[in-house]
Amino acid sequence: MITAIKQFVKNHQTNSYNLLVVASLVLTFSLATSPFKAFAYAQPTPAQIEQFKKLPPAQQEALAKQMGIDISSLKGQVSGGSSEQVKNTETYPRGTQFDADGNPIVENDELAELEESDELKPFGYEVFANAPQTFAPMMDIAIPADYIMGPGDKVSVQIFGKEKDELELTVNREGQIVFPSHGPFTVSGLSFDEMKRLLTARIKEKVIGIDVVIGIASLRSMRVFVLGDAFKPGPYTLSSLSSITHAIFAAGGISDIGSLRNIQLKRAGKLVTTLDLYDLLIKGDSSSDVLLQSGDVVFVAPKGQTIRVEGEVRRPAIYELSENSTFNDVLTMSGGLLPTAFAKTTRVERYNQDALRTVVNIDLTKSSDLVKKAQAGDAVYVMKAAEMFTQSVTVIGAVTRPGKYQWQKGQRITDIFPNIDSHLLHSADLNYSIVVREIDIARNIEIHQFDLSKALSAPNSKDNLMLQGNDKILVFANIIKLIDSKINLDALAFTQDNLAKKEQQLAKDKYKQKQFWLKYGDEEQIAQLDSEKIAAAERIEKSIAQFSGGEIEEEFDLKELTLFSRQRLLMPIIEQLKRQGKSGQPIQLIEADGEVKFPGIYPLAKNARVADLVAAAGGLTESAYVVRAEVTRNQIVNHMAQQTSISLNLGAALAGEEKDNVLLSSKDRLNIHQIPAWSEKNVVELRGEFVFPGKYTVRRGESLADLIAKAGGFTQFAHQEGSVFTRVQLREIEQQNLLKLTADLRIEMASKSMTDKNYSQDYADVQQMLADMANVQPVGRLVIDLPKLVKVKNYDVLLEGGDVLYVPTLKNSINVVGQIQVTSSHMYDVNLSAQDYLAQSGGSKKRADEDRIYIISANGSIKMMDSGNWFTSDAGDNLKPGDTIVVPLDAEYMNNLALWTSVTGIIYNSAVAIASISGIGK
Repeated sequence: MITAIKQFVKNHQTNSYNLLVVASLVLTFSLATSPFKAFAYAQPTPAQIEQFKKLPPAQQEALAKQMGIDISSLKGQVSGGSSEQVKNTETYPRGTQFDADGNPIVENDELAELEESDELKPFGYEVFANAPQTFAPMMDIAIPADYIMGPGDKVSVQIFGKEKDELELTVNREGQIVFPSHGPFTVSGLSFDEMKRLLTARIKEKVIGIDVVIGIASLRSMRVFVLGDAFKPGPYTLSSLSSITHAIFAAGGISDIGSLRNIQLKRAGKLVTTLDLYDLLIKGDSSSDVLLQSGDVVFVAPKGQTIRVEGEVRRPAIYELSENSTFNDVLTMSGGLLPTAFAKTTRVERYNQDALRTVVNIDLTKSSDLVKKAQAGDAVYVMKAAEMFTQSVTVIGAVTRPGKYQWQKGQRITDIFPNIDSHLLHSADLNYSIVVREIDIARNIEIHQFDLSKALSAPNSKDNLMLQGNDKILVFANIIKLIDSKINLDALAFTQDNLAKKEQQLAKDKYKQKQFWLKYGDEEQIAQLDSEKIAAAERIEKSIAQFSGGEIEEEFDLKELTLFSRQRLLMPIIEQLKRQGKSGQPIQLIEADGEVKFPGIYPLAKNARVADLVAAAGGLTESAYVVRAEVTRNQIVNHMAQQTSISLNLGAALAGEEKDNVLLSSKDRLNIHQIPAWSEKNVVELRGEFVFPGKYTVRRGESLADLIAKAGGFTQFAHQEGSVFTRVQLREIEQQNLLKLTADLRIEMASKSMTDKNYSQDYADVQQMLADMANVQPVGRLVIDLPKLVKVKNYDVLLEGGDVLYVPTLKNSINVVGQIQVTSSHMYDVNLSAQDYLAQSGGSKKRADEDRIYIISANGSIKMMDSGNWFTSDAGDNLKPGDTIVVPLDAEYMNNLALWTSVTGIIYNSAVAIASISGIGK
């Protein structure tokens, strides 16, 4: 065993600490594999396992092989008992910090990646900054024929034939190999090929009838010095097959100030060769990477002059210049230009004689500029080519394959869209499409309008436009888009999926904003983001409902709705036309209003007429009055603006009669009237105790009394005094008033807290009060006296669409709500007063405002109890079944907030109305 230890140590020369570790581990692991390994003292301790882990992989494998131990099982023990082989293939940048488990520490991965990507690094240094054992020469590789033998090399000799023998002989210090039966042979200084020929010939001379095979059993180690600006300069023990690069790897690479182009090999004080690592890294030339000999010195000189190369090159980095380096050499070092590079105007920043930065432009496509000499400190910026397309046609909108198409002379619309089914989406508007065309070097545009259906059905028609280079074709979806969104026109020339991803990214950004405000507690910002989201969803739902006749159809693609509408696609065009307008060049915009599907502002196409504007606006609605329409026009007469009106027959204009189908000009406005006395189906609903409750379509001017008669009147259980009549318009007004009241209340509380030193309102109470306001549901109630309406002729209500009349079942009860002990309902008794009902509910609370108690009648009218009559014995004549007694909160408990009185009244009144409606079966 001791002999094996000595042999292992001799084969793996290292520092004294590693020698002790190896010797200890050899002894321990050998005991662990002996027949007595069951004893506790024979097992390797955790400390010894840790020592084994610290050894280089080459020594770990050699140690296991020397002791006859399976390396996989040994590594499994090292890794904690796992049978899997440990693989150490990951490398990390120099300076990386590690935790206790050996994992790299990165504080912020995204920030680290960003900094790493933005920072321009010196070229080539990271290649040599890895672990040296990864690049050390293996022991079982082929030995080159010119390998020089020396002391320490172990030679294997196999003899077979008349005699058989197998020997391993070491070259001794005298440079000889000593055969036990043939004596010494001097081999030091001979090449490996020469040694084989010598030994084979000499042995065959002495023994007849044998064959000899000569090989290298193991290589000697040698000691070299790596000095200068290496990462870890010092002496290193390497294999005799090591070259200059191996020594550099062993030293951990080259330091940040070391040169990759001036690495000197010195032997016996003389310069042997100089290695330029750029030849190896860029050209793959290793001819200068010579083998080392014992005692050699590898000296890394300081870094020379450098140049920065950035931009559209394949390998942006900081490069070290050699003597007389040209820009052609710099371009070669950086890997050449990318296809996107604009090399004709490459910017070079350099220092002049006055130490000031100057700019020099060179053309990397010209040989005369490429041979110019690069100077120290130059910064070369290869700019990116413009992303503009030339001689192409761009297709945007509701098509299956949007994007860029090749333009050819004589090309028409039908060449781009030969077939409807394969080239257009189902939502595409076939009656209105436009071509955006640049007309001058200033990129001013003009609009050409065409009917896609006519172009495809009649290729010889004027709608099959002749295209020009750089034209943009816009095909709209036949759905309006009500969400405001500004986007560049060229950015829309993508597929639906790409555009949908952009929309999703915008949604994610808004979500991140909301999470930020949630974290930092800004409720106004959160409320604003929520309101924008709700409003956008309502607008989308409304637009779909309008287009689908009042019901949302699931087959509509929401991506088409949000991406290819008129409003979105036309927005950048309208903005461009506005910018083009100036004195003498009117803005080329027109407007359609009234009974068209998509009223709004549209670009004025070349030679556009009234019929073209109607097509642009999506066509007429069914309520459009085609007998007469008006075109309002601004004209300059005697240097003064005058507005004129042109009346025309819209039906004749759409039929193509030139007299009515007038030629449009800048800022014309087409107003299309509605058919007189036209009305959509106005639906009114009757709920509750009617003979025939349900929804009814009413004509214009029909009254509520007429509708009640049409429904067969009331049932015998109807409580007419408790009816609730609601109207959509009133509900909207109430909603606006609630929002205004909530805002005023916030302002008043803020002002109170700043001006009143005694103001100490609890924050939770304030928030609860505002939450109560937010939860109030507007009813839109119109107070009516239903019995009077039925009996009195002149007392009636004209109906509107969306009106609802609730008539509940007769209720013989009195309700008591507000600041009382128990909110309750009581059976109506003609002999009881309001005070009696309050007493039956436990009386008022301490916070009650007894001076402002009021009664909400069943029909919604309010009666203030400012006199004592309500508490007299004949008070029963004033209370009626279904009435509600409200005891409000005393405003004094809210620190004299004047608006609180209105707030409490709204909350109670809405609650009573909703309770009345909720009790009716629909």
